[in-house]
Amino acid sequence: MALDRRLFARWDTAVIAALAVSVLAASLAVEGFASGRNAGFLVLDIAAVALIALPMTLIIITGEIDLSVASTLGLTSAVMGHLWVAGLPLELIVVLCVVLGAVLGAVNGLLVTVAGLPSLAVTIGTMALYRGLAYVVLGDRAVADFPFSWTGAATTPIPGTPIPWIAAAIALLAVAFGVVLHATPVGRALYAIGAGGQAAAFAGIAVLRTKFWLFVTAGAVSGLAGVFWTLQYASARADNGYGLELSVVAAVLLGGVSIFGGRGALPGVLAGVVLLGTIRNALRLADVAEDALTVVTGALLIASVLAPNALAALRGRRRPADRPAPGAAADPPVPTQPSTSGPTRELS
Repeated sequence: MALDRRLFARWDTAVIAALAVSVLAASLAVEGFASGRNAGFLVLDIAAVALIALPMTLIIITGEIDLSVASTLGLTSAVMGHLWVAGLPLELIVVLCVVLGAVLGAVNGLLVTVAGLPSLAVTIGTMALYRGLAYVVLGDRAVADFPFSWTGAATTPIPGTPIPWIAAAIALLAVAFGVVLHATPVGRALYAIGAGGQAAAFAGIAVLRTKFWLFVTAGAVSGLAGVFWTLQYASARADNGYGLELSVVAAVLLGGVSIFGGRGALPGVLAGVVLLGTIRNALRLADVAEDALTVVTGALLIASVLAPNALAALRGRRRPADRPAPGAAADPPVPTQPSTSGPTRELS
């Protein structure tokens, strides 16, 4: 376990270093990357991924996954457009969309915790279901007549900076999730669940209930991301956020969260989100085709799964054979005098 902690701490550091190198290289090699205008566009590009990556981090740490988050975003966007056309006020629509996202997450949570189905299979199914429902609600139409007072607020920069206000909202949510994960008993319980669900249950942790509420949280945040996406692009469409789950999972794993659960930290995840967004942004400015960006995302996803395990295996081979592994019990001392009390009986 000590080796794992050191390994993933170094992985976080490596991701942050890679981010710094990527920003420097892109600033020097790609025209327009270092401009304040592009910095604002970069924040808007990664906003939805950053939002959804927060609850996704907690879910993957417990050994589960949610691939329906992008479809939840799309369905809430479609419902938002439908309700706006129906004449409801946007203040109410925003609340209803977040609640809808929570309900969709609860469906995932119930199927995983009550029905006992694997989260991968469940969320692949609901990914298709929720996207299909989005098309049922809105079809191929686009609703684009939202008031500028709302669409402008989604992209308005903080005074004196090129950074939009959504960055402040993401920062506040990131602090909240970080405190929960790294400074509360709830966070320790999440790591314990990921390290071993049965052992966590024996320790008194409500494993199923905890997982259920994580899926609800992921759904609610995805609903919020759907609202922001709709306002950012001033368009409610059934295909909004299509394929976004790949970027979310890639960013979380790239940030050092183990796909097997039990390990990871939020600062690394945030660095992974920005690193992935930086690479994609720089390639777009360099006129690289969108299909190639998907290839890059997939390659980074595979690398983020393989690299930590390869490093752990490499360190294991380099450890001297006569040196105990970290955390292993030391051999008992060899007595210097023979026992005079006769043979002893071993405890079974």
